[in-house]
Amino acid sequence: MKELLYLKDDQLKGLIEKLFVSYRETFSDSKKILDKYSIGVAHHKVIHLISSYEGISISDLLKKLKVTKQSLNRVLKDLIKLDIIIFKKNDQDTRVKHVFLNEKGKKIFEEIFNLQKKRIYSALLNSTSEEVVNFDNVLNKIING
Repeated sequence: MKELLYLKDDQLKGLIEKLFVSYRETFSDSKKILDKYSIGVAHHKVIHLISSYEGISISDLLKKLKVTKQSLNRVLKDLIKLDIIIFKKNDQDTRVKHVFLNEKGKKIFEEIFNLQKKRIYSALLNSTSEEVVNFDNVLNKIING
């Protein structure tokens, strides 16, 4: 562990490459399912967030994705055409729309999640509890800057 206290550029480049490759592999597992439904990674990100935050508002979805309204609208229109999501207006403020996965959307999410879960579960299962906790802590620190 001592060598990690003095990370060199080459070590950081290697870590960044591992993050890239782990992301690529985790999302390539689900490529066949995405292709089957004619959706891409952007659609998958939206489906994942809607599943995790059922009833999320459009505004909160924009904040979590850090994309433009135009980009999100394109993806949402595709998901509507594919009959994957539904909207419900807020009871208190009808200008606010909440997004939900319908049954088809939940099915697609589960198909993708089950594939990705296998890779992640296997990696976690083959790690010590200390490694898992440390990994989670490091990921949170990367995310939060």
